Amino acid sequence: MKLQSTFDGGATRRRPACHSAATAMLGLLTVLAACTVEDPARKSGGGEAAAAPTNRIDIPSTVRRNLGIEFATVEPRIVERTMRVPGRFELLPTARREYRAPLDGRIELLVDQFDKVEAGTPLYRLEGSGWRSLGERIAATRARLESMGPVRQAHGVHERSLADKVELWRQRLEQLDRLREAGGGSSAATTEARATLNATQAELAEVMEKDAELQATERVLAAELRALEAERAFLRSASACAATDETGDTGLVVCASAPGVVERLDATPGGHVEEGGPVLSVVQPDRLRLRGRLLQGDLDLLRDGLPARIVAATSDEDEVRAAIDADIVIDLAADPDRRTIDVIATPATAAHWARAGLAASLEIVLDGGREELAIPTRAVLRDGVVPIVFRRDPRDPDRAIRLEADLGRSDGRHIEILSGVAAGDEVVVAGNYQLMIAMSGSIPKGGHFHADGTFHAEDH
Repeated sequence: MKLQSTFDGGATRRRPACHSAATAMLGLLTVLAACTVEDPARKSGGGEAAAAPTNRIDIPSTVRRNLGIEFATVEPRIVERTMRVPGRFELLPTARREYRAPLDGRIELLVDQFDKVEAGTPLYRLEGSGWRSLGERIAATRARLESMGPVRQAHGVHERSLADKVELWRQRLEQLDRLREAGGGSSAATTEARATLNATQAELAEVMEKDAELQATERVLAAELRALEAERAFLRSASACAATDETGDTGLVVCASAPGVVERLDATPGGHVEEGGPVLSVVQPDRLRLRGRLLQGDLDLLRDGLPARIVAATSDEDEVRAAIDADIVIDLAADPDRRTIDVIATPATAAHWARAGLAASLEIVLDGGREELAIPTRAVLRDGVVPIVFRRDPRDPDRAIRLEADLGRSDGRHIEILSGVAAGDEVVVAGNYQLMIAMSGSIPKGGHFHADGTFHAEDH
């Protein structure tokens, strides 16, 4: 019996050229003829086959939607030397920011748990004696410092007056000394003038000493004022908000210094918090890393900087879509009891599906592997003993092509496909079983899909 090839796209089947064999094959497989359209061959009453068997099946959008058909992209992967490590996401040490009370006081919370905040968003208001006392100390110190100017000015006038008096008595004493040398004058007057000069000089020294003390006090007050103002400025800058009153009667409003989500409220609204006590914490949930755990025996296979990807620990298709490139480092210490060691993976980009505590897998590409085109293992079905895949027609996205799969190595989640596809092609990973049933040689007659996704035998 003469055989003729009727399949393309990498999958080949053969049919007899005789009329009876062709009729039998047509009864096995005729796909996607509309229910309302009559077969022209039947209408004419002819006995010839209206169409030849094909390895293509129409999958318009309604069929894809109702059958839940999903696709995965054929991509180069190193399957042979890929190690999969289970792990879970955790927040980076710098992803959490705690806000504590800088002073004693009563707390009024301005946000709720799980609120999203931006930098500068008010978080809480601190009202209490600590903040008011700081404002009062600043005001009192500034007043004392400002009063030091007139006091020192008065001391300066007194000091200059005493200096002039000392100079006058020195001149008077010199005159009396010259008179005595000339044979005149009174010794009593000379003695009195000398005593007055000495007393005036002593008083001048005391005034100068007092001025030095006032100068030192002024410097101390200036330093204290600078320290108090620096403390208030630090509190304000640390809170990213400024109080609206110099004395702090309205309290200190503490604002977020970075965007994030309110994770935890540690203070009770209206409650008292001690200085340094926790008030709330804000996290940046997208700042994550994956911590995986592997046996110490595999440590020789790994090194820092190996190529790696993080995939969601759900369905294979989700993993393909959600893969994130990552940089890995080996933990500094191992667990001697469990004989394990952790590997830390930092994602290169954030993923919307990642959350702290969420389980995921880390795919590490070991040295020595080769890159081959690969597809998810669930894209491969077996029709009897023949592995098959359905490739989306690159020329017509509403059509799928059944291929006999030429497979290579597998890592349990992905498998090499050695022919029949190219990088960037799409293969069916969900809904492919229904496609196989529709085209399987075990079905007695061909048929087609309705728009609702149901398959119907062609002869009706």
